[in-house]
Amino acid sequence: MTQHYSIQQLRQMADTLAQLRGSQVRDASMRSDLRQLKIELMDGSVVLVAIQTDDLGQTRLEVDVVGQARSRGSQLEVHFDTA
Repeated sequence: MTQHYSIQQLRQMADTLAQLRGSQVRDASMRSDLRQLKIELMDGSVVLVAIQTDDLGQTRLEVDVVGQARSRGSQLEVHFDTA
């Protein structure tokens, strides 16, 4: 099955991936249904390339870059007392 994407969508994906130029890859894995590629970078960032289907059955190619996870020291812990 051939999918067609607009020039704007392809430019957005290219801009997203251009941010990663020079980054080193730690690991890459593909979901068993081939709908998502996960690329882990050495700096802790994660790149997700996925095919999503909307309610009308139209497919979309999405590229997301998730930044490095914050260290545990910056998280807020809240404890609840039970009476």
